[in-house]
Amino acid sequence: MFNNDWDLILQEETDKPYFKELLERIDEEYRLHTVYPPRDEVFRALQETPYQSTKVVILGQDPYHGRGQAQGLSFSVQLGVTIPPSLRNIYKELAADLDAPIPDHGSLISWAKQGVLLLNAVLTVKEGEPNSHKGLGWEQFTDAVISKLNEREQPTVFILWGSYAQKKGAFIDRSRHLVLESAHPSPFAARKGFFGSRPFSASNAYLIQHGMAPVDWVIPSITDIGDE
Repeated sequence: MFNNDWDLILQEETDKPYFKELLERIDEEYRLHTVYPPRDEVFRALQETPYQSTKVVILGQDPYHGRGQAQGLSFSVQLGVTIPPSLRNIYKELAADLDAPIPDHGSLISWAKQGVLLLNAVLTVKEGEPNSHKGLGWEQFTDAVISKLNEREQPTVFILWGSYAQKKGAFIDRSRHLVLESAHPSPFAARKGFFGSRPFSASNAYLIQHGMAPVDWVIPSITDIGDE
């Protein structure tokens, strides 16, 4: 399912009845409605960022619900799609924090490949209906993902933007991991504590302190990465 070490780590969870029922329900949703992301990208966050490679977790709520946007990674959109407002604000903070250039596209795949798990709490959504798959069972599954990372000895950075992510990550052991909390980067909340929070430099300082390679948060331009 994930084609990496998450298959074994999450086997107990994916064998549970609720998960099998969830997948059946999701398959039905794809048959009856337009659902995002594309079916083969539902688990992309876990496929791109193996368990052992995960150094940072950025927790989102549910996928973008517009046509062609979602690609299975929190806050990220496919190449060629207009950069959403929240991601634009993330880029503004990235530039202010690290003096990094503002990217010319919205794909965060370069972060995922470096060990940044871009995990949404809910992994699917109906077109034009935000939170439409809330309560189907995804939350239990993604809680299990976070729990498996929380149990590790290896220190991990959890970036929790907004009250939803902060509630979901409330059980994380702060004595073993770094939890960075701030307002959400949405236009409605970014000026209430997201801007100036400097999560990117704080993450890297923590990783270096614990003997891990920092993340190169600078996103390659669209001409450098080509078509995914």
